[in-house]
Amino acid sequence: MAEGDEEMPRDAKIVKSLLKSMGVEDYEPRVIHQFLELWYRYVVDVLTDAQVYSEHAGKAAIDTDDVKLAIQSKVNFSFSQPPPREVLLELARNRNKIPLPKTAPGPGVPLPPEQDTLISPNYQLAFPKKQLPQVEETDEDEEMPDQNPSSQEPNTDVPQQQQTPQRVSFPLTKRPK
Repeated sequence: MAEGDEEMPRDAKIVKSLLKSMGVEDYEPRVIHQFLELWYRYVVDVLTDAQVYSEHAGKAAIDTDDVKLAIQSKVNFSFSQPPPREVLLELARNRNKIPLPKTAPGPGVPLPPEQDTLISPNYQLAFPKKQLPQVEETDEDEEMPDQNPSSQEPNTDVPQQQQTPQRVSFPLTKRPK
């Protein structure tokens, strides 16, 4: 055994021997810890699912059928098979039958039509309605002259009406077909 293998846990030794059997000679020491973490997480997930299946079946303990079912469900939901090559070739043929649009000759990068861009206005703005404060004049206001005629502050004692926003929208233009 190599240096430091005596102090390694059994699972870490197994991961190291798996890497060596696959021809991986040079790797960082963290790789073993990452594989162990992945391994433990997978085992916990499978056993948790197996426990759920066992409880659903009314069993007192987990058996091999529950573990097999949990592994099979993990495989079915985790890994998906790509479609057959023939299906992909047929889809590519159908897509490639449609010719690309002609580009206009000219300098610079050709841009898509204006209606196909994401910079056309398609937003809504809310503007609050401006309302003048309604001040009721009373006899007291007429009797008391303003001490500071340059002061133009509005009367804050009068409650203002709630301002309702006015909605403005810009419709999207329809694409020509």
